Amino acid sequence: MKKVMLFGLIATLTVGFCLPTGVVAKEWKNVRVATEGAYPPWNATDADGKLYGFDIDVIEEVCRRMNLECEIIPQAWKGIIPGLTAGKYDLIIAGMQATAKRLKVIDFAGPYAKTPGSFATLKSSPLAGFKSAEEGVTLNDITASEQEVIDALRSLLKGKVIGVQTTTTHSNFLDTYFKDVARIQKYESQENVLLDLKAGRIDAAEASLSVWIPAMKKETGADVTLFGPAWTGDIFGLGNGVGLRKEDQDLKAIISKGLAEMKADGTIQKLALKWFGFDNSPKDDTIF
Repeated sequence: MKKVMLFGLIATLTVGFCLPTGVVAKEWKNVRVATEGAYPPWNATDADGKLYGFDIDVIEEVCRRMNLECEIIPQAWKGIIPGLTAGKYDLIIAGMQATAKRLKVIDFAGPYAKTPGSFATLKSSPLAGFKSAEEGVTLNDITASEQEVIDALRSLLKGKVIGVQTTTTHSNFLDTYFKDVARIQKYESQENVLLDLKAGRIDAAEASLSVWIPAMKKETGADVTLFGPAWTGDIFGLGNGVGLRKEDQDLKAIISKGLAEMKADGTIQKLALKWFGFDNSPKDDTIF
C-alpha cells in the first residue's frame, strides 16, 4: 500500500498504467460485476429483482466515466471471491473490506469508503446502558484505556449470543476478541442478523456503522441502538474496495481512475450522504 497525492494519482492513471514486463494489456469494454444484493444500503434487491444501493450507484458511475459496458449480477456473499478467481465475473463491489488475508488472494481498487464497526442491541436490552470510556478503539495499537473497554465488553457479553454475517471482517473480529466468552451466531446475510436481533433470538449484533445508522432511521430498525466504541484498524482492513483478480492490473488502473475522479469532484461524498446519511468516503490519499 502507498500514499500519493490525489491529483498525482489522477494524472498518472490518465497517462497510463505501467504493467509488469511481459504482461499484455487487455482492452476492457464489457465487464461483469458481482454484488451481494442483500446488504442494504450498500447493495440490495427490490421486489422486482432490481439491484440498488451505494455500491450500485458507485460502480455504474465508474463504468459511465470509463466508457465500460458493465453488467451487474447478484452473487451470494459466501462464494463471491471464489467466483471472481474462477472467472465468473471481473469485479466485486459489495462493501468488501480490503484485508491482508483477502489481499493474498485478490487485489482491490480504491478505497471508495472507510467505515468503523459497532455493536448494536435492542433499546430495551440491559446492554443498551453500557457506556464506553472510549468513542473509538483502533485495533492496530491498543492503548491501556482501550484494553479496559475491550475487557469491560468481554465481561458484559459473557454468555450472550452475538449475531454477525459470516465470512466478514466483523465475523473475524468477534472470533478474535469474543468467541471465548460469548456464543457467536453467524448468518448468510445482514438482513437475517437484524431480523433475529429484533425478534430477541440474539442479544447483540456487530456490523458496520454504514449498516446500523441507515437501519435505525427506518421502522425496521427503530428499536435498535448502538453500544460500545467504534472499531477500526487491523482486522477491519484498509477500507472498502472494488475486488479484482491480481492479474488484471490494467482493469485496476481503469477502475482506480474512475474512483479517483469521483472522490476529487465530490461524487462519492454525495452518494455516501444519499445512502448512509453521513460521509464515510476516504479522507486521505491512501490507495491500494
